[in-house]
Amino acid sequence: MAITTGTLYIISAPSGAGKTSLVKALVDSEAQIRVSVSHTTRAMRTGEVDGVNYHFVAREQFHTMIDNSELLEHAEVFGNLYGTSQAWVEQTLADGFDLILEIDWQGAQQVRHLMPQSKSIFILPPTQEALRHRLTNRGQDSGEIIEQRMREAVSEMSHYVEYDYLLINDDFAHALSDLKAVFRANQLLQHSQQQRHRGLLSELLA
Repeated sequence: MAITTGTLYIISAPSGAGKTSLVKALVDSEAQIRVSVSHTTRAMRTGEVDGVNYHFVAREQFHTMIDNSELLEHAEVFGNLYGTSQAWVEQTLADGFDLILEIDWQGAQQVRHLMPQSKSIFILPPTQEALRHRLTNRGQDSGEIIEQRMREAVSEMSHYVEYDYLLINDDFAHALSDLKAVFRANQLLQHSQQQRHRGLLSELLA
């Protein structure tokens, strides 16, 4: 099979909406999908692994990457910097993998400008109460931080109109099925199938 060009997917959601769990379940079930590992200046949390969850770097190194135009997008969230390596994204897509960027709306705007062919998905919680409950149950943040995240969530959710697809994560299994449907539908687009089955199409039309 000839090497194909993958599709870049932007997936955004407020903290606590279940984005990370949905993306993990999707990637675990689909061999052709990869998730970008972002660079960040935030401290590593218990259980995280450098190069797996994030590339953890100092602020000075991050600013050097910005100055050298090495980042496809970057943004500051809760006082920490996050960014995506442009070279790695381009290579992964050239290798034929679909690639997910889990980024916020600021980063999404930057990526859409540079790569307008990308697809974007926004994930919403069913209610504000459900979102607050999920943030509280994680046990990672103080009450003050949770309130800050709730305020940020309302602001971030207002940007859903900028995205191609909108998913409501009320029931996890249903939301995962919806997410898989988005990827499957795009894989079946004519231009994607043409690249994937170039040999077969040539044979059929000979």
